[in-house]
Amino acid sequence: MRKLLPLIGTPSGSHPGGRSAMTCRFRCGDACFHEVPNTSSNEYVGDVIAGALSRRSMMRAAAVVTVAAAGAGAVGVAGAPSAQAAAAAGKGHGHGSTPTGARGLRFTPVAPNTEDAVVVPEGYRQDVVIRWGEPILRGAPAFDPEKQTAKAQAGQFGYNNDFLALLPLHGEHGRQLLVANHEYTDEVLMFRGYDPANPTREQVEIAWAAHGLSAVVVEEDRRSGKLTPVPRHHLNRRVTATTEFRLTGPAAGSDLVKTSADRSGTKVLGTLNNCSGGTTPWGTTLHGEENFNQYFANSSRATDKRYGIGTGATERKWERFDKRFDVAQEPNEVHRFGYVVELDPYDPTSTPRKHTLLGRFKHEAATVRLTQDGRPVVYTGDDERFDYFYKFVGSKRMKRGNSRSVREHNLSLLDEGTLYVAKLTGDSPATDIDGSGKLPADGEFDGSGRWIPLVTATEDGAVSHVEGMTAEEVCVFTRLAGDKVGATKMDRPEDIEPSPHTGKVYVALTNNSNRGVGSNAKADEANPRNTNKHGHVLELTERWNRAESTTFAWSLFLVAGDPEDPSTYFAGFPKDAVSPISCPDNVAFDDHGNLWISTDGNALGTHDGLFGVATKGDRRGELKQFLTVPNGAETCGPVIQDRRVLVAVQHPGEIDGASVEKPASTWPDGPGKIVRPAVVAVWRADGRDIGV
Repeated sequence: MRKLLPLIGTPSGSHPGGRSAMTCRFRCGDACFHEVPNTSSNEYVGDVIAGALSRRSMMRAAAVVTVAAAGAGAVGVAGAPSAQAAAAAGKGHGHGSTPTGARGLRFTPVAPNTEDAVVVPEGYRQDVVIRWGEPILRGAPAFDPEKQTAKAQAGQFGYNNDFLALLPLHGEHGRQLLVANHEYTDEVLMFRGYDPANPTREQVEIAWAAHGLSAVVVEEDRRSGKLTPVPRHHLNRRVTATTEFRLTGPAAGSDLVKTSADRSGTKVLGTLNNCSGGTTPWGTTLHGEENFNQYFANSSRATDKRYGIGTGATERKWERFDKRFDVAQEPNEVHRFGYVVELDPYDPTSTPRKHTLLGRFKHEAATVRLTQDGRPVVYTGDDERFDYFYKFVGSKRMKRGNSRSVREHNLSLLDEGTLYVAKLTGDSPATDIDGSGKLPADGEFDGSGRWIPLVTATEDGAVSHVEGMTAEEVCVFTRLAGDKVGATKMDRPEDIEPSPHTGKVYVALTNNSNRGVGSNAKADEANPRNTNKHGHVLELTERWNRAESTTFAWSLFLVAGDPEDPSTYFAGFPKDAVSPISCPDNVAFDDHGNLWISTDGNALGTHDGLFGVATKGDRRGELKQFLTVPNGAETCGPVIQDRRVLVAVQHPGEIDGASVEKPASTWPDGPGKIVRPAVVAVWRADGRDIGV
């Protein structure tokens, strides 16, 4: 059994990116300190895209004003990137001057910093929309950190908000429906005197209630950009780790998901570790169950090892209080987590669904577009080093309308169709690749790829496309199916977002500190960066720009890091005029076609933030930092509206050695108050549109 890392005194520099040891423990169960789950021999995308990076950088060299010769690495705050690049990007943004930049990005970039605050551009305002523990259901009490109960938490806004959606409320002028994921709990920052070795039942049940989802109606102040929760609204809802879910798709009812408490294999209690998500054109929200493995104890199976499920006790010790978290006692319960969850937020009495046809793995997100004939296409990434990204193409068309029969039809759209996994191919001969970053002879920077089918489901049944695996097995052991068909290994594929303007698809790849380490894949196809600390963003174009295509072209859009690092790349935009960025995570688009990127684990020595980058036109690649978040926090769930930006400030104060008694942050309520994850709204002081 692997011993847990010490909480106090663990050097954060030993952790991937800029994460603290505490974040690694509570968020993903120290995933990066386990053996890499994917030990297959598939081609590694880092080796494929490195050549594209070097070739593309050389071809765009004439457009780059400055490329520093010095290499870059993880640096301390004193040596962190200065505001030079950010200031250059913001020229013309001072008092009395006309803002410059791509439309939607005309603001003064926020300089990299380590302030214990949400820092926004000059001329912008901010306000907390809702905090952990605020009551949203009828009868829920006001939050009192010294008098927490599971019953109270089940009616209050959950912990560690991640994905956000703002949905319209027809007939309620000035109001919208906010839906939020609650990824995980950090009991050390929740409970005074918490003993990790001996949690109480009440603490465990509070944590169960703090996981899941929240839906809460919010009201806009017409005189400003503030949003205020409307408590006790009939649409407000909490979904927790004990809420009943319906399992759908090929694996539903199979022997792989039946338990002693659910002989039918169709009813699951709860959802866990919901990271990012997406909204659907038919009015529902999707939520990705990510690091579900960390909640399950005492496994001994090879299939569980592929998912990072441990052989001993868990960090939270939930298995002491409910046997379903003990794999030795309930071997199939773990097979009921790791899916995309669908919620109908307009019906608070509806049963949420887990769609097994979208595969079981560490879903970071699930984003939807429609084919020309109205069928859903869902993109989702498996947030693990050396794992894959996927696409689902539905076979049923979406229906328009809001009748009960139409909504029931649309809720079944993700249960029929085909699930694919991506394989990427470079276009340069191996003899041209010497690992130095030298431009290959063909001078090209792009590549191609194809979607490999894994499983197809119809109303008559499901068929596996993977030799030696049934359809049910593909849906439950999707990682193994990807291994078998030779999918391309990626550097932690997280959020994937299609552009509503161009149809191009953007894949955020956060980092991979294990690239080139030990027996792991090393730089060979001119990939200049082993131990990839800063990540990159891949741009994918489906053949004929049709969402259902089975082939695509790809290229690198951004290679993150300090712009003075020669291995970074910003779509050919001058590097002395962009903000430093590290560890891209969640992504979203604005109405101008700009991509907004939130970061997680900034390895440049400064705080995480939110960035906007132009994806088209002569300013393509122009990247600006819009805000930063407080000590220990991660930027999540960006929602970009015309006049408002929302971010979820997750795990503020989550720094090694911190506790309720010894807080590392005083955000959002100041000294003497418990640190609380919260949702923040940002708007222009003059009431005009963002960045124009």
